[in-house]
Parts: sequence; structure tokens; C-alpha cells
Amino acid sequence: MHRGARFYTATTMPTTRPRHTITETDEVARALDEAAQRWPHEPRGRLLVRLVEEGRAAINGKRERAAADRHRAVRETAGNLTGVYRRDELQRLREDWPD
Repeated sequence: MHRGARFYTATTMPTTRPRHTITETDEVARALDEAAQRWPHEPRGRLLVRLVEEGRAAINGKRERAAADRHRAVRETAGNLTGVYRRDELQRLREDWPD
């Protein structure tokens, strides 16, 4: 460690992974305070990680629900137009396409 006027700086980084700096704004402070109610024994730095993990889970949950909704809509409407079009309808449409 190198001792500066007020700070200690490690001579080597403990990780090669990217690091991120976040300012504890009022919104971030509120989120951390709420997270501390759920995980009361965690330090604030770990609470940030927990919030990121929860956010990722929420996003993935929404994505999975949206995909399930789309699949359900396809299943519910599959075959609804059976018999509406002639068997050669696609070929007839393609004949109108320019070459």
C-alpha cells in the first residue's frame, strides 16, 4: 500500500474486472435504505449488488412473462384462419411480386 496525504492506494488491483462508481443520490440512498430493511446485516456495498441482482431478476421475469403471453396468443389463435385462403394463395401473391 502507498500512503498518500489522505488516502491509501493499493499497488495492485484485487480484480481485473471492470469497476463502477456510483454516487449515493437521494434515490440511491432510498433504494439502499429499503434494501437494508430486507437484508439488515449487509453492508451498503453488498446491498448495491443485491439490488442489481434483484433488478436483473425482475427484468428477466418480465421478459419471460411477455414470451409466455406471446406463445399463449399463438396457441389460442392457431388455426383461426383455416379455410379462409386458397391452397395456392401464397403462389398467387408471389406472382404479383416484381422479379
